Formats: sequence, structure tokens, C-alpha cells
Amino acid sequence: MLRNLTAWHVLIVLLVVVLLFGAKRLPDLAKSVGQSMKIFKNEVKDLRTDDAGPATPPAAPPVAAAPPVSAPPVVPAPVEPQYVTPVRPADEPSEGNAPPKA
Repeated sequence: MLRNLTAWHVLIVLLVVVLLFGAKRLPDLAKSVGQSMKIFKNEVKDLRTDDAGPATPPAAPPVAAAPPVSAPPVVPAPVEPQYVTPVRPADEPSEGNAPPKA
């Protein structure tokens, strides 16, 4: 497809780009494209290093020391039940929302 590309084709494409974006915006456009390519290359590099895996094996987790034999076992304190107000069904009127007596 690009085999038949001549200098005239390149000049026409450049002319169209200059007309579309304007000569003043082309340096900013080129700078932003360069920064985007740099970020893209860094991300690809990071992905390749992540796929390779760590160079050293992970360290073994530390082993916890056993508690002394002479220590008495810890017994948790008893938990007292909390009183929860029962919920009344909606069809039973309570004292606060009872209909007036006639």
C-alpha cells in the first residue's frame, strides 16, 4: 500500500495537516504526541518487567513464637445480652399513633 507513495503525496498530506491544525498549533501537537509516546513506552516496559516476575524468591514469613507453657489460658469475659426493643407489626397501633376514640 505504501509502495506507490511519492513525494507529492507526502506534500499533500502535510498541506492538509497544516490547514486543519494551523501552523501555530503544530508544535504543541507534536509535543503532546511525543509525551504520549514516552508514557506508552514506559508502561509497556513496566508490563514486560512485571511479566518476568521477581528476580529473587519471596522471603519466608516469620514464624511466631509459641506462648510459654506456664501461662494460664486467656478466657474472654462473658458478654451480657443487650436488650432490643421488639418491633411491632404495622397493623397494630401503638400508644403514640393510636386512632382517637370516639
